[in-house]
Amino acid sequence: MSVVTIVKNRRSALLNLIRGLEYCKTTPSELIIVHMNEAPYRLPSASFPIHVKVVASEHHLPLAAARNLAIESANANQVVFLDADCIPSIDLFCVYRKAFSQADLLLSGRVRYLSGLVMSKTDLFEHMMAYSMPDPVREEIGQYPYELFWSLNFACSKAVFSRIGGFDERFIGYGGEDTDFAFSAKSAGVELKTIDAIAFHQHHPSYDPPLNHLKDIICNAKAFQEKWGIWPMEGWLAKFQHAGLISWRDGRLELLRVPSAQEIRQALKQT
Repeated sequence: MSVVTIVKNRRSALLNLIRGLEYCKTTPSELIIVHMNEAPYRLPSASFPIHVKVVASEHHLPLAAARNLAIESANANQVVFLDADCIPSIDLFCVYRKAFSQADLLLSGRVRYLSGLVMSKTDLFEHMMAYSMPDPVREEIGQYPYELFWSLNFACSKAVFSRIGGFDERFIGYGGEDTDFAFSAKSAGVELKTIDAIAFHQHHPSYDPPLNHLKDIICNAKAFQEKWGIWPMEGWLAKFQHAGLISWRDGRLELLRVPSAQEIRQALKQT
């Protein structure tokens, strides 16, 4: 079973991911790392092979292209996608392996969140479950609908990935590309199954709404609406509209102005 991850400006998080893989009851056959518009750097030795690739793009965050390259580069047929900010639970691969043995589906794991306060704890890796918080949106949902699929922690075979069509590289930068992937899976008749393969998301600065990704979100929202006939990320779009950043009505979405540096700072989450 291969693990793939994509990364940009997340060196410390990536090192924690690798350390977390070593803690697992069973380790992957390999780790594929795809750097997005950044040079690779030295990594610690591991008990499993680490293969490094680079995507050079005119776009700041070529997420779709990087994920497609990652699975293309994997040697195993069964592939686990982990966000570079995620640390796997010790039994993550055991849970995924059992699910793979039962059916060839699109598998979604679960994600719990580590706050900034706990990231420096010396016993973090031994007590991540106790130190983490559940996803506030998905906590009470047994089986995620396609609309709530998130690419932080999921797995599928290469055959299922091909059937879905991979990630659509028309989606550039942040926002909507994983929802599009899930909708493509649904359209292709690929079942989405949620299992208790838990990954822990490391704290990093984030924004609500993500004003730092405004232009990407507008571009991807338009692409999604054109493709599927509905608007994604409606909560964020509504907040952008309320702030006077966009015009969003009568089926049209337009950028009115970019946010100021102060507005972006004010959107920074304080957790």
